[in-house]
Amino acid sequence: MQTEIDYIKSPRIKKACEEMIKLLPDYFFEIAASSTGKYHPEYALGEGGLLRHTKAAVRIAVELLSDPLLSSKYKADEQDLMIMGLILHDGLKLGIPREKYTRFDHPILMADYIMDNEEKLGLEVEEIEFLCDVIKTHMGVWTTDYNGVEVLEKPTTKYQSFVHMCDYLASRKCILLPFDSKNEINA
Repeated sequence: MQTEIDYIKSPRIKKACEEMIKLLPDYFFEIAASSTGKYHPEYALGEGGLLRHTKAAVRIAVELLSDPLLSSKYKADEQDLMIMGLILHDGLKLGIPREKYTRFDHPILMADYIMDNEEKLGLEVEEIEFLCDVIKTHMGVWTTDYNGVEVLEKPTTKYQSFVHMCDYLASRKCILLPFDSKNEINA
């Protein structure tokens, strides 16, 4: 994840991201992004698939933010926090303790986990709230659980929409990124 962490320019936000990554369960680095293969491209399947999906979402964000038309809409720290949000968005996909299947409420679990560990991060209250907000809404319009119960919030801000869009694009089967044997993007 060092490549993705290094996209963060602020040393303070970078350090906070590194601290949260240390707190992620080991399974984050091992499992596929999708157990069925239904919702993610081939590179996101199999061992390490969730890690590759995360790297893809971050890379998409970086590519989009390299366009001055888009990057001018966000302050530097907002860009860093959105990248951090993408690095962490699926960090508790199977919950804690680890469950067999994806927890539909994993965005809320991750946001709560960040709040539970906020004293270790050295971020301002507003930055923690920003980070949690973009993570909680990363599922976009898919807000109802398997029983049809509204569980998640939809994105309402440009920051939430950006993070959702990057996650969404990283899950599209028509967008393929070239990964090497070390799970790094070769492009």
